[in-house]
Amino acid sequence: MPTDAREILPRSGTAFTLDKGQTLTVIDPRGEQVADLLAFARDDVREVISSGRTFDYANRIYLTTGDVLYSNRSRPLLTIVEDSVGRHDFLLTPCSKDTFRIIYGDADPHRGCFGNLAAVLAPHGVTEDMIPIAFNCFMNVPVDGATGTFTVEPPLSKAGDLIAFRAEDDLVIGLTACSALQSNNGSFKPIHWRID
Repeated sequence: MPTDAREILPRSGTAFTLDKGQTLTVIDPRGEQVADLLAFARDDVREVISSGRTFDYANRIYLTTGDVLYSNRSRPLLTIVEDSVGRHDFLLTPCSKDTFRIIYGDADPHRGCFGNLAAVLAPHGVTEDMIPIAFNCFMNVPVDGATGTFTVEPPLSKAGDLIAFRAEDDLVIGLTACSALQSNNGSFKPIHWRID
């Protein structure tokens, strides 16, 4: 791991602040590992990234370098400044106990990214009901243009691939190493991140 990077262990998460103008780089050190990303305005955490607003303004669902992640109040929160993969998801909600119970039939389900995000964001004043759809770094969700159906496929990311975001405001960030087997091609791996 690069000395300036931090690690999120498999199936866990972290939260931290990011100042306006700083760059957050999310790195997939081993390949095929998703990282759920949330961003909240630091001065009012009721303002949060919005997939709907972002899709409206970008006019597409696959976002990459140059695209802006907008808030529910239509303000830019993050701009993608580098992307070595080019395929990420902003459609699907963070996996949760209910995801594992309903989709996978788990009798004793993991709390998932939703539970991990709720735990690490609580000290910042974020409650469970405030957690929106995450920007799922490296997640590969092809959509059939004719039917609108989608599938969750293995991430296209290889070891060392990254996506970098510039903060357009002072933010609170939530970030995970995703807990869903299907999203990560059947295994759980760490995620690295750094702030410049």
